[in-house]
Amino acid sequence: MPNARRMYDLIEPIGLVPYFADESDEALIALGLRGPWDAYFAGRAAPFGRSVPAEVIHAIFYNFAPGEVARHIPKVWELTTPEAALAARERGCVAGIRRILGELADAPGVTRAADLLLKAATSAPVEGRALYAALRTVPVPQEPVARLWHAAALLREHRGDGHTVALLTEGIGGTESHVLHALSVGTPANEFGRVWHLPAARLTAVVDGMRDRGLIGTDGWLTPAGRATKERVEAMTDRLAETPYNALSAQELECLVADLEPISAALRAVFPW
Repeated sequence: MPNARRMYDLIEPIGLVPYFADESDEALIALGLRGPWDAYFAGRAAPFGRSVPAEVIHAIFYNFAPGEVARHIPKVWELTTPEAALAARERGCVAGIRRILGELADAPGVTRAADLLLKAATSAPVEGRALYAALRTVPVPQEPVARLWHAAALLREHRGDGHTVALLTEGIGGTESHVLHALSVGTPANEFGRVWHLPAARLTAVVDGMRDRGLIGTDGWLTPAGRATKERVEAMTDRLAETPYNALSAQELECLVADLEPISAALRAVFPW
């Protein structure tokens, strides 16, 4: 198994804390934001500052439907500042991790994992990776749980930037990427959380376009070509995510895995998967 895939399984639960732990949204909404989606866009787009227009954030985030970003950017910057959003997001994520981990949050393994994960997370080139590069400009927190969260967020955005490259290489658009994933895990497109809310005609047009290209069959599920496309996307994503882990020795990597396993298990036990 590539290191990137092995580490993804361990790091992703930490990277998902702002989306599954209420404390992050609560901290951001307390700034005056209007709800969870305001919190999402303010928290994730904050490293770009307040002057980057919605069209650019839409291009970088890649997988939102037309108009979804513009409902929140730049409106959120009339309600708070990027600096306040970053601080609130970190504060909320740390609170959520601490609540879930309990005593484990203060164990030596968290500090070790934070340091090694940060070493990997800050070692990769930033070229071609807009979200990762933006987050690299944010000061690194000193408190161990905050460092762990920050490092995981860096690696998640690094991987995400590579995933966008893989999707573009295969000619898979933003909404199409959700349909491809939904069908690959056995969920009908119109029931998948990230696209079910779209107007029926828009989602139908996306599915029809993928059917015309041979990715979806007449039964509504992926064809062999569609499944092969999904497999190539994931394989390329893994390859492009490998670089950060080259900064760690084999011994450091094994130590990191050992320290992350109980952390990841604790988070997975309470998050909906």
